[in-house]
Amino acid sequence: MSALFAATYPERVSHLVLFGGFARAADRVSPDVWEQALEQRVKDWGTGGLIKATIGSQATNPDAIAQFAKFERLSASPGAFKTILLLNRQIDVSSILPTVRVPTLVLHRRTDALIPVALGRDLAARIPDARYIEYPDGDHAFWSGNVENLLGDIEEFITGHREGPPTELERVLATVLFTDIVDSTRSAAAMGDRNWRKLLDSHDELARETVDKHRGILVKTTGDGILATFDGPGRAVRCALTLGTAALQIGLPLRAGLHTGEIEIRGRDIGGIAVHAAARVMAQSQSSEVLVSRVVTDLVAGAGLKFSERGSYELKGLPGRWELFSASL
Repeated sequence: MSALFAATYPERVSHLVLFGGFARAADRVSPDVWEQALEQRVKDWGTGGLIKATIGSQATNPDAIAQFAKFERLSASPGAFKTILLLNRQIDVSSILPTVRVPTLVLHRRTDALIPVALGRDLAARIPDARYIEYPDGDHAFWSGNVENLLGDIEEFITGHREGPPTELERVLATVLFTDIVDSTRSAAAMGDRNWRKLLDSHDELARETVDKHRGILVKTTGDGILATFDGPGRAVRCALTLGTAALQIGLPLRAGLHTGEIEIRGRDIGGIAVHAAARVMAQSQSSEVLVSRVVTDLVAGAGLKFSERGSYELKGLPGRWELFSASL
């Protein structure tokens, strides 16, 4: 269908990509073999048997077979499947292919069990100036096997370049600060949307000024809190304490959590276990409290900050038990 469309409406087609294809269905198998195969495939329809031809690499995987069988049963009845096969047998675009004048890429896997590779080579040979790429192994299903090379070849053919291997994420050591406005939902309901929005704007501006003053990076506001990073844990703790005091003066009690660890820089966002840990530490914090992990207390020893033990906790999704401490000046 795509080859026919490209030949008929070349002005509407920028590129034509054909994978695991053929020019004429009758070339696949002889008429007598075809009749036997037709009846057998219709008989096996709904059992997952077709997986042997389409995704042979999964043909011994019971789960894959069961999933494929379900796909067969949900997609068509045996009668409808037979009708489709009879229609497919009539496909013949051999006379159309020489008239295709758009950039064409033909891809085929040498071990394709459904469409012999010789038919893929023939298909490419019939299209003027078609580019042909043959892969040494793989299934008929394009999403199985070495998909990266296949997608890279298609991307390069269409765009003129291919994306290189993913670069390693930039990782740095940082102290991560999470804050949260206590009972924000209840406060919003009591104040009304407009007044609450104005108060939140004041909070966000206060947070930006405070983080900047302590030479931190405000990664983002979270709607009712912030996420920030610092290259010094002492400044991070002082920022949290200062912000908590200032926010309380405008009627917004905060709770805060800090942890120091390696983070991943993802553009303007951050990720990694240290980020999750800081969020989990904050979740244990009480109103107007700055809670930190043991790592933070060890790193700021002698910096003039005070810490009181808050106990040992299991933090959701993180291994072991975590000793947490409440910070003060």
